[in-house]
Amino acid sequence: MSTLDLLSIGRVSVDLYAEQVGVSMSEVTSFRKSIGGTATNVAVAAARYGHHVAVATRVGNDQFGRYVAHALEHTFNVDPRFVATHPTLKTPLAFAELDPPDDPTIFFYREPAAPDMEIEATDELVDAVSEARIFWVPASRFAFDQSRITVTELLRYRARRTHTVLDLDWRPMFWESEGEAHEIISPMLDHVTIAIGNRKECEVAVGTGDPDEAADRLLERGLDAAIVKLGGDGVMVATTDHRERLAPFPVEVVCGLGSGDAFGGAFCHGLLEGWSLPKTIRYGNAAGAIVASRMMCADDMPTAAEVDAFLEERESR
Repeated sequence: MSTLDLLSIGRVSVDLYAEQVGVSMSEVTSFRKSIGGTATNVAVAAARYGHHVAVATRVGNDQFGRYVAHALEHTFNVDPRFVATHPTLKTPLAFAELDPPDDPTIFFYREPAAPDMEIEATDELVDAVSEARIFWVPASRFAFDQSRITVTELLRYRARRTHTVLDLDWRPMFWESEGEAHEIISPMLDHVTIAIGNRKECEVAVGTGDPDEAADRLLERGLDAAIVKLGGDGVMVATTDHRERLAPFPVEVVCGLGSGDAFGGAFCHGLLEGWSLPKTIRYGNAAGAIVASRMMCADDMPTAAEVDAFLEERESR
């Protein structure tokens, strides 16, 4: 098999988005179905740009698991060969209540455990991780014992090769406390070359949510770049010799889910194309804005033509 442009590892779920916006779950009467999970969405987003992409995860031996594998390959053009089947655990579900639409509530069904918590490091996966042009790891991988062991092993095989990206991905429902998360996530910074996170995620990882101080602490760990998301203030990119804040693109928010993953997929596209980090961040901001103005995550990830048209339209104003 050819070398992957991007290999992400982590959660997958069947996403069920409420079609009635601005009402509580008790009033919702219908849902739109797709696939989701941070690692999955980033893979889908990067595949939209024509890259050879795979996601490493596990699903249940059930109809939802078969749907996930089929959708990845046939709908989203994501290589499914690292989507393993767990013999007993069920494929997770995630219900989204769009009330309010800019800050939805997600209800996870992952009991008693989710298959993606037990990803195993097969020889084929080790080889793919070692060779992929980008290896993308959400920090939530380290919240689960087997997943933490597997991903730590894979990062050691990767040997801090360019580009090894840690998405700081703070999901409090997966951890006992912020202190526990810090103790486990912080050492993983020594295995990666780029870290991406918002203020809160940086606080969990390095002990401060101040963007400049967080960037300093990340770079002190030997990273090539620190990307700090600033919400309505845009995104800061920091390297040892350059620091810049890039403004967001204001849009009317239809759904607050997925824009960060759209940013991630576009960020990977920029890395693969060899762009400067500021250009890459600007492209990611545009992709994130597009998805924020749409309903779904995976289904609504933009193509290069759509991002280019968006940027051209904004520049013409």
